[in-house]
Amino acid sequence: MVVKKVIGIWKSGGEFEANDDGILIYKGGDAHAMEIDNEMRYEYVKLEISEMFNLSLDTITIKYFLPRNNKTLITISNDKDLKRMIEFYSESESAEIYVITEPAIAPHVSNMFGSRSTLSEAELPLDAPPCIFNHVEDHDINRPHLMFDANFCVDNTNNADGSTESSHEHPVPASFTTSSNEKLAKSTQQWKNVITGIGQRFNSIHDFRESLKKYAIANQFAFKYKKNDTYRLIVKCKAEGCPWRIYASKLATTPLIFIRKMDPTHTCEGSVVTTGQLATRSWVASIIKDKVRAFPNYKPKDIVSDIKQEHGIQLTYYQAWRGKEIAKEQLQGSYKEAYSQLPVFCEKIMESNPGSLATFATKENSSFHRLFVAFHASLYGFEQGCRPLLFLNSIILKSKYQGTLLAATAADGNDEVFPVAFAVVDSETDENWHWFLQQLKTALSVSRGITFVSDGGKGLKESLAYIFQNEEVYHGYCLHYLSEQLIHDLKGQLSQEAKRLLIEDLYAAAYAPTPEDFQRALENIKRISLEAYYWVLQNEPAHWANAFFQGIRYNHMTSNFGELLYSWASDADELPITQMVDAIRGKITELICNRKNESNQWLTRLTPVMEEKLQKESLKVHSLQGAVSVNNKYEVRGETIEIVDVDNSECSCKGWQISGMPCCHTVYVISCLHLDVYEYCARYFTTDNYRLTYSQNITPIPHIERPNQKNTSKVALVTPPPSRRPPGRPTTKKTGKQDVVKRPPKCSRCKGKGHNKSACKELSLEG
Repeated sequence: MVVKKVIGIWKSGGEFEANDDGILIYKGGDAHAMEIDNEMRYEYVKLEISEMFNLSLDTITIKYFLPRNNKTLITISNDKDLKRMIEFYSESESAEIYVITEPAIAPHVSNMFGSRSTLSEAELPLDAPPCIFNHVEDHDINRPHLMFDANFCVDNTNNADGSTESSHEHPVPASFTTSSNEKLAKSTQQWKNVITGIGQRFNSIHDFRESLKKYAIANQFAFKYKKNDTYRLIVKCKAEGCPWRIYASKLATTPLIFIRKMDPTHTCEGSVVTTGQLATRSWVASIIKDKVRAFPNYKPKDIVSDIKQEHGIQLTYYQAWRGKEIAKEQLQGSYKEAYSQLPVFCEKIMESNPGSLATFATKENSSFHRLFVAFHASLYGFEQGCRPLLFLNSIILKSKYQGTLLAATAADGNDEVFPVAFAVVDSETDENWHWFLQQLKTALSVSRGITFVSDGGKGLKESLAYIFQNEEVYHGYCLHYLSEQLIHDLKGQLSQEAKRLLIEDLYAAAYAPTPEDFQRALENIKRISLEAYYWVLQNEPAHWANAFFQGIRYNHMTSNFGELLYSWASDADELPITQMVDAIRGKITELICNRKNESNQWLTRLTPVMEEKLQKESLKVHSLQGAVSVNNKYEVRGETIEIVDVDNSECSCKGWQISGMPCCHTVYVISCLHLDVYEYCARYFTTDNYRLTYSQNITPIPHIERPNQKNTSKVALVTPPPSRRPPGRPTTKKTGKQDVVKRPPKCSRCKGKGHNKSACKELSLEG
């Protein structure tokens, strides 16, 4: 186990003061330093602190702020809390920790006001001065800061005077007596005296309501509101005949609420309800929000365990999951507000990154339809450094409003994914792909032929042909999609073994460099299934077979090349849309920076991957023999006889044309001519070109302020999409029978398809 250590700066004897922003500042007192680690026990640390400050163990409470959050104090009450604090500060050298002394628990509030059991509302004037003891700020500092759903305990009906009366109970744990079957945790016990009595002041009605809920939870009774409006509250115990009662109202000309009358006597035994009823989504969210901020992957099962241990309340998994959803939205911001920010957000992208394109579209009812983003750094990197090859694919988003991410990615000179553009759309439709391609054409300066690799969907095929009708554009079908479609269309007529062989033969036909090789693979398919044979012929081999494809796809036969971008989107798809886009922007920025730094260390003329490929081809020349050239064309003999045309960058094996890298026959001829083989490699594979790909930076998007209400008429209105994710956890398992066929093997040695390392023909050459 790794021992994590933190220097604790222990402070005691001072006071907290809050500034205008709600930031708590500790002033005065003494300070001591003591190193702590994650193997120390809480009781040992507490003993050390009591000796350090000469304090009684019974009066010590230890608290700290989470990193970069000086608004909420977190209590350390056990070993687990102590370890968490050390984990929070594991990347810091020190942490400030506050030792707060609390007096022994005061007598029950019923004894603080004599033996009186009832109070007349007329006994205290409305402008009566509040008492000077037990100011609410002291409770905010010395007790856990919790938030509750204000609507949880109130079922309001309007009265004639505009006030409300509630008949809905505030559920609490099982009984009011100290013999409760569930012992409340220490953190909940601290709420027992959060309501002290007549004269107690609260900063607002909200503060009073929250304190009242804590008080009821700790003392285990249910209450109801008889009056509940913006200036006065009358609260009674829910139990019939119980005299417990509070009357609180606003102090004139101030936002302060103070208790004017209170009968603290309980004659009931509480309200019998299950503890799980207590936990609304907002309640759970308020409890776990700081932990979710520190640990975004905080699991619902851990939430259930922690709430049980710390507050004595048993949650269901669903309550914990929904509570985390609410907490995430509170931390990340409103989904609805994020959609409304899209007009300004797009403007900020293009202002901070000139040459970028960020645009959106709404439906007739102003609901969100689609958003397109392409940063200048990505567009420049693709146009200046990458092959003219774009992969089109999509991924379903699991966000609150669902949706789909459409993406165009490229292959850099080291055969790694390079993000070019992406869009968030309400669903994957032909219309949305058409719009995406229109924006992509606008963003790109198409001055060279481009090959698009995607599935063979009719919508994409027609959109590419229409949008790029005056450009040199080629459409290559994704081989993976094609193989899945073949198996689907055969409708289960063949065994799994036969289907596997069919897929291998289909891949062999696609990779075949010549029509003759293609036909041989096709004959193998015909021997297995005549239906499959005709299916292959009818599905336009000119769009996916190397032997007939007119464009250059550099041997990239599938469209699922952008897994990295899709993983970024999956990691961020729970965020509001503007934050999700900015998270992807941050990942692209990090990618550019890292690869730029890595390439600065390269000493080879080609990128590492391409340098390795060239070396492998060079190893094969030992088995080749040459002949005299005819019209600058060279005959090379090996297992086959091939013709190399150096002037036109062609070899009859098609390897040079398909990959952009010299094949072994070409390397042999170039070496015989004493030429530099690097001069015959496509420029996209050079280290200099790779550095050009990653030469531009992405500027962070400035913070978006809320639109000024005076100017809202000039800003386009964008509302969330009408479709929302159904409640509960997203489905992860597909339903129904799945006819899965494995892809053909890929050799880890030569990267070829259809065989593995043990059967690789290059084994003897490398040996």
